[in-house]
This record gives sequence, C-alpha cells and structure tokens, in this order.
Amino acid sequence: MSTRDGGGGRRGGNAAAGRGGDGQGRGRGGGGRGGAGGRGGGGQWRAQGGAELGGGRGGAVGAARGGRGGVERGGHQSFHGARPVGGDRGGRGHYHHGVPAQVQPQWQVAAPPSTSRPTPAEVEELRGEVERKAAVAVPDAEAHEGPSSGTAHEPSAAPARVEAEQGTSLVVEADQAAQGRLPPSSSKALVFPARPGYGTLGRRCRVRANHFFVQVADKEIYHYDVVISPESQSRKRNRWILNELVKLHKNYLNGRLPVYDGRKGLFTAGPLPFKTKEFVLELTNPERANQGAKEYSVTIKDAAKLDLYSLRQFLAGRQRELPQDTVQALDIAMRECPTEKYVSISRSFFSQSFGHGGDIGSGVECWRGYYQSLRATQMGLSLNIDISATAFYKAQPILEFALEYLNIRDTSRRLSDQDRLKLKKVLKGVRVVATHRRDIAIHYKITGITSLPLNSLTFNQDGASVSVVQYFKHQYNYSLKHIHWPCLQSGNDSRPTYLPMEVCSILGGQRYSRKLNEYQVTSILKKACERPPQREGSILEVVNRNDYGNDHCAKEFGIKVTNELALVDARVLPAPTLKYHDSGREKVCSPSVGQWNMNNKRLIDGVSIQYWACVTFASRLHPNDVRMFCNNLVGACNDMGMQINGRPCVDVGQARPDNLEAALRNTHRQSAQMLAQQGVTRQLDLLIVVLPDANASVFYGRIKRLCETELGLVTQCCQPKNVFKGGRQYLQNLALKINVKVGGRNTVLEDALNRRIHLLTDLPTIIFGADVTHPAPGEDASPSIAAVVASMDWPQVAKYRCLVSSQGHREEIITDLFTQVKDPQKGLINGGMIRELLVSFYKANGSRKPSRIIFYRDGVSEGQFSQVLLYEVDAIRKACASLEEGYLPPITFIVVQKRHHTRLFPEDHHAHGQMDRSGNILPGTVVDTKICHPSEFDFYLCSHSGIQGTSRPAHYHVLFDENKFTADALQTLTYKLCYTYARCTRSVSIVPPAYYAHLAAFRARHYMDDDLSDQGSSSVASSRMKDGAVPVKQLPKVMESVKQFMFYC
Repeated sequence: MSTRDGGGGRRGGNAAAGRGGDGQGRGRGGGGRGGAGGRGGGGQWRAQGGAELGGGRGGAVGAARGGRGGVERGGHQSFHGARPVGGDRGGRGHYHHGVPAQVQPQWQVAAPPSTSRPTPAEVEELRGEVERKAAVAVPDAEAHEGPSSGTAHEPSAAPARVEAEQGTSLVVEADQAAQGRLPPSSSKALVFPARPGYGTLGRRCRVRANHFFVQVADKEIYHYDVVISPESQSRKRNRWILNELVKLHKNYLNGRLPVYDGRKGLFTAGPLPFKTKEFVLELTNPERANQGAKEYSVTIKDAAKLDLYSLRQFLAGRQRELPQDTVQALDIAMRECPTEKYVSISRSFFSQSFGHGGDIGSGVECWRGYYQSLRATQMGLSLNIDISATAFYKAQPILEFALEYLNIRDTSRRLSDQDRLKLKKVLKGVRVVATHRRDIAIHYKITGITSLPLNSLTFNQDGASVSVVQYFKHQYNYSLKHIHWPCLQSGNDSRPTYLPMEVCSILGGQRYSRKLNEYQVTSILKKACERPPQREGSILEVVNRNDYGNDHCAKEFGIKVTNELALVDARVLPAPTLKYHDSGREKVCSPSVGQWNMNNKRLIDGVSIQYWACVTFASRLHPNDVRMFCNNLVGACNDMGMQINGRPCVDVGQARPDNLEAALRNTHRQSAQMLAQQGVTRQLDLLIVVLPDANASVFYGRIKRLCETELGLVTQCCQPKNVFKGGRQYLQNLALKINVKVGGRNTVLEDALNRRIHLLTDLPTIIFGADVTHPAPGEDASPSIAAVVASMDWPQVAKYRCLVSSQGHREEIITDLFTQVKDPQKGLINGGMIRELLVSFYKANGSRKPSRIIFYRDGVSEGQFSQVLLYEVDAIRKACASLEEGYLPPITFIVVQKRHHTRLFPEDHHAHGQMDRSGNILPGTVVDTKICHPSEFDFYLCSHSGIQGTSRPAHYHVLFDENKFTADALQTLTYKLCYTYARCTRSVSIVPPAYYAHLAAFRARHYMDDDLSDQGSSSVASSRMKDGAVPVKQLPKVMESVKQFMFYC
C-alpha cells in the first residue's frame, strides 16, 4: 500500500496501523546506531490539531539514517525525520490518521542547538565518512552516453551508489556542523549529486543547440607562471609585453607558440627548453610614445604538466572531478586569436565589423559580437557560441560627449556642480587621446574632474605658479576657448595631469559599464533581438568567419571544431491542468502552448476588499477619468471572483509629483479617520496610485518605500497611459496582481489539490526561492540585497511570504539565512530568514512542520556552486536545528541559471508542430542529454512560450538532494510550478519561487536608492559592519500588514 494510503512503506519498517495510536516507522535495520531512544535526543513534539514530531528521517531521533518516518494526517503526526549521527540507510515509513493531541504548540520557542559532544571514536568515524566522498565509485561510461533504457524512476545501480555514498558523507558532516560538532569542510571536498537517470516523460523530439563538438589531439600541455615587472593590472598591456617577447626571443621558446591569459598563466603544447628563465626587454609603448623606451622584466617559470587523460575520464563519466586547469588552458588557446582581432570583454568578443549596432543615446552606442566558451558536456568538449550585444562609449570629442550625456546645448554657460559630478562619475576610468600636439597622440586615463574651471586652475612649475590657460598658449601655441568649464584630470592627486576637455577625445572600443537608462535598455534589446532562424544563422556566420580550422593557436594545441550545431534529443512535457473556482463556467483549464486567458473563469481564492482609496499624480488625467478607471477596475475584479466595495473610502485625491510624500500621508490619514468614525480599527486594504506622467520609475520607488515600510499600505501603481486606455486585458492583469497582493490565490495546480505531485503533496513540503541582487556598476559602496521567499500554503504552493536583507557589496552568499546573537540577559538568540519563514509555514499550515525542503537558488555562477552550497545548506540545517533538537528535514538544493548562453532551436524551422508562433521551441521542452553535465544532475527546461527574439531555456543544476528526486519527478515538478506565477496567464521562464525572490530583491533596492548619494552610501548611518570594513546599510523593515502578503508582485 502506498504511503498516501497510510499503509506500509515499500522499503521501510512496519508502522503501527489504525486510528488513534502513534505511528512508529523505523528505518531498515531497526534503530541502527542510537536505536529508538539513542543519542540525538528523544521525546516527541506535539501541536494542537497539528503535528507530533519525534526526531527525523529514519526512525526515532538518533535512529538509522535514511527512512522517512511515519506521518499521520488530520490528527497528531508522528514524523520520524531527524538526521541521525550514523546508522543504516532506511526506507520510507508510513502515516495514518490519528487523534488530535490537546497540547499547546512549542515550535515558536527558540531552542539552542545541542551541545552534546560525540566520543573521539565517533568523531573519527564521521571524519572518515566525510573523507570517503572524494573516493566514491562512479558509474561506467556507458551510463552517460544517452538516456537509459529503463525508466527514470529506476536509475542504474552505479549512479545510485555514487549518490548514496556522496549523500551520506556530506549530510553527516552537515548535521554535525549544524549541531556545532564539526566545522564545515572545505568546498573543494564537495561532490554534487550524480545524475539519477534520464527523464522519460513527454513527447520525444530533437532540437539544435548552439554547441559545437570539439576534438583535442593527444598532446602534452604545460602550464607556466608568468611574472612581469613592473606589475600592471592591464591585461592588454601584459599581452603586448608577452607578444613582444615571443617576437624577439623565438629561439628560446623551442618553436612553441604559447597562449597567455593576460595575468599569470602561460600555456604551451609541449615543454619549453627551460624550467625558469628571466627575460629583460626594452620596449616603447605606442600609447606612451612620449615617455620613450621602458625596461620590463618577464620571468617564466614551470608550474605543471596538465592531464588530458583525467579530462577524458571525466567526459566519459569515469571521474567525478573536472580537471578545470586543463579545460581552462584549452579555452585560452581557443581565445588567443580572437583576442588579437576583437575587443575582448570577459568571455565575449566585440567589433564594429559584426555590424554597427547604432546609437542608443547619451553618448553611447551598441556594438555586436559573440560569446565563446569551452564546456565539458556529455558529448565531450563543446564550444558554446552565442550572439552578444553591449554598450560602448562613442569615439568622439569629450565636449560632444558631455553635451549629449548631460542633455545640454549651450557650451557658453558654466557646468553646475550636479552636472560636474555626473560627468565625473561617467568618465572616471575612460581612456582619452590628447589632440593638441600634432606630432604625437598621447593616451591618458581619466581619474577625475577638477572642481575649479580652467581659468582658475594653476599648477607649480619650477617653483612658480602657472595658469593652465597660459601654459597651453605658451607651450603649444593653443588658445583654449572653453575656459569656464572644468578640466579633466589624469594621474593621482599628488601629481595630477590637467587635460582641457576641448583637446581630448574618447578612444573607441571602451565598454560603457554604467547603468543604462530605460531608453538605452530598450534600444539595445531591439538591436540584439533576433528570431530563432536569424540567430542560428548569425551563430553559424561567426563560426565560419572565425575559421577555427585555420586558427594557428588551435592548430598548435591540436584542437578541431565542427561547424554544425549539435543535434540533441529532447522531450516536450505535457502542460498541467489548472483549477479555478467552481462558480465560473470553466472550472479547470488546460493551457495551450504555455498560455491561457481568464474568460469564463473565476479566481480560485478571490479576496474581499472593503476599504480602498486612490490617489493620482498624473497632471494630464482629469480626476473624473481616474474615477471611471477605478469603477472599471472594481467591476473587472468582481467579475473575476473578488469582492470589492464599489465606493472608495475617501474620494480620489490628486496631487503634484513634488508633493508626493505629503499626499500619500494625507490620504492615509484621511482614510484612517474615516474608518475610525465607522468604528473600524484596521486600515486600508489597498491604495491605488496613478504615477506621474514623467520619471515614473523614480516616483515608483519612493511610493513603494513610504507605503510598505512606514505607512503599512499595500499599493497598486498604474501608468497614466494605461489608465487612459483602460483596456479589458489590462484590467484583468491588474486584478491578478491585486488579488495576490491582498492575500488571495489566482489558480492552483489540479494535481496539487488531488495530491498527485510526487515528493510535494505526500508530506508537508516548503519550497524556498532565493536571489541576490547587486548594485549597478559604479556604485562601489552600495550593498547587495538578498531576498528569500517560501511557500505558505501546502499542498497548493501558490502563496509565498518574503523576507529581504542587505549584505556586503557584491557578496553572493546570503549571510542572513541563519543568525545567532548573544544577548547579555537572554543568552544566545537564534534568528535569520530561514528560521522565520519556517515558523511562518508552521503557523499557516495548522501547526505542521515542513517534512521536506526544496530550495531553488537563483543568481549563482558555476564557480560559486561549492561555496554557496557549503554555507547556505549549513545555514538551513542550523535554522532547522535551532527550532527543535534533531529537526533536520531532507533538503534538495537546486541552482536556477538564466544568465547562460545555451540556446535551443527547432530541428526544422518550417515544421509547425515543433515550434510556437514566434518560431521558438515549444514550452515544456526539456534536455538532459548531450549538452548537459557528464555525470551531475542538471537539465535545461524551456518552460515559456516565446514572445520576441529567441527563447532562453533555464538551466537547473541540483547541488544537494536528500529527497532522492528522479529526473522525471524534478523536471515535472519544476515545469508545473512555472504555471503558477501569479502576475499573468502564461507559464514563465524560471520557476516562480526564484522569480518571486528576484522581484522582491529588486523591490527592496527601492527602499535604499533614495538614501544613496553620488558618493555611495558612506554618508548614511549603518547598522552593522561587514568584516569590520565597509558599512552595510540595513534595509528599513517592511510593515507586518504588508509583509504577510505577496506585496512584491
């Protein structure tokens, strides 16, 4: 009998059946080390009408590792799910109906982690298990050559063995760390879960991927360390020096053609005739010709011989650890020639020869190019190539740039201090060429702009004070014209070089790394947007243009690249059925190609809004127009199943944008007074705000900050142009947002209601989403902002509560997942976002604890996988253990990546059954073969229908999995969740918990932006310090009346 039916588990021990008794599921082998009452704590936790938890997965607390314990529904629950210290690997226990226990909830009380210490023998045993994960047996190569012949629910024994070993050792260490027994291991020792098998569900098809197969000859690759003196941080200068060395000293290099990373790494295909050698060069920098020749010392020292055999073992699935240094060397070899021809930015190359992208305003233009990266995949090494576009400074005189950037026309007037600071910020670090000397062009790097105008600027020359204007006239016979403008400055403050703007021009090929304005973003997206057939053609054009077969560096290292896109097996998963309210004509909905509409449907859980108000800041809209819009909006909401009072609490208010804060406070105060007169103690359920006609994005942030952190109001902002049009579709979309903002649900998965989603609806499960947003380039003192959301309504998983926190500048690891503070009176106080959200789940679900955790983490690059997993899973563990000793529910930790460059195209662009109306692959297309990781658990999922351009599939990579998901189970769950996004009637491109965390993090940025000056946040009082250095400004707290809802939607 299945566990849903309350009978005996397939792999677990027997449960005490019947009603009224306690379920006593145990892991296989009885108690294991610790037994039913063994070390790890005993006793059971009870809650009124809710749950009774005794320990963790695999028997009573301290019992065998592995088996999920019994869970009883309806009454008290006996959940045996705590992570034991060791013991046998058990099976799944059982649950059955029981009698409610009349005991008060205790889970709100913070319990400090256990301080019991293991014996020395136990410590050694645990350390041994941790170390063994580095020597785990791996499946044979055949297991990774393609989809398994069996079902995904029955993976082969070898991957299962790898995962079991890896899971055991890592979890044991994590458990001990969570209880303060062992420190976290080094991230180098982490092993991610092996692929449990290949997915089988869905209609099979084939797609093309922008990956090109790469063959590498069996050559010896050597790595050398390079030290250049004097040291330079410029990769361009370092490359120039190395290129000159190769030209001048070919005879010392044994005919080798080295490739160089621009920093410390030099690689050759074969050994150099020395172990260490120093070269001394006299070189004249063409950009600094006036300085004459300069001496450079270059030391090349043997570092290592790289192992191609290990790379082949990894690609065949016989080795779990990727020899990253070998892949890096081959990648550098593939990048050497393009670096000489194009402007290199990170992994992309740009040139105006790829087609001029055009002007995008404010002195900035768009350049087209391509992205290139060598990747280890199931088909072997592949070269991932994609089309790119980014912003560059226009090559033009500085004065022209200043006029365009500041949007001024008259150069006769002086710059204001505000304009001068703006110009200083945007030009800092930009390279210019001075044009006042006809015989030579000298390059400078701008470090600042003087506060004084040219006619007031002097410097010391041979003990005398000399005017800059006089110097240019006397030295260069150049009469400066714009002497009322400030001067560019190069060099440092102690020895500055003054450069009048009118004699300087911006050098071409410099990336514009500042934050783009709305017009620039729209312009660059339009110029980069290509339909799938055009994008595929552009990618092939890049491959043919680069002609890798004749690339001399690729030849040197024995690298061959095919010129055809990879043809990959894929599957199209079926769309889920959505449930709407029974009062509508359509009670269920089957989406078509990732979209549906609200016609004949009513919201599954429409809210009641009794008290609301509206205020408008749009000068072009008459108040009567706004009143009519509000009436239409109320009608649309009520038609969709909400219950909104037809009359606002107070009449529509109108105010000027410069009086925004006072107007909002006044509306809040008037509403409160009106409600008090009616004997109502609560405040407004909703405030509708019509944004100003201009600079709406600026005012939007101010509105959200004031209402959500001070007034405690849920708001819905509307653009004036949309209010004026007031179309039906717009009103329906607003209704969807308003309903969830005030606590409702729009739709739920029918399979969730019927408890048919594997590893979600069988046991109380909480789904987390997390993201970190970083400040825009140039904001060097601004903090990063982390957001974590968690589902509150099991099993529907449609409502997500959110918490946000500020942390160190550009810090990716979320630092506030779990916190501990020592209080002189109260002692150790546990807190953090995970802990608070777990308690919220407990309160919202009838005093039931989550028995399973699924964590979707957005915004993590591959290089940060180990670090994020090590610290964030540890924080989740500690948060759970702090709520109750031994409470350690199984965790699955999945990274969601959207910023990658894999694109999937229909095999045939003319076959209508293979694509949507935009020409993109169909929503539900999933790929877990060929272009995916050779052995780890990852997949690409295109869960949305394309609108314009080429769809980007989301990449999901499982870093930790105690719930033992099969490929089909995780892919299906993830895809179904993509249909539950609250703000539209379309499936979305990434799983909603991650999407919501992304929205919440950006919302919190508005809470802080108003306080940050041009100089960063140093002038703002900070509440805490990061590593005792840069102050981290704490976010204002969101009011509880807002925080309880999905206000960020």
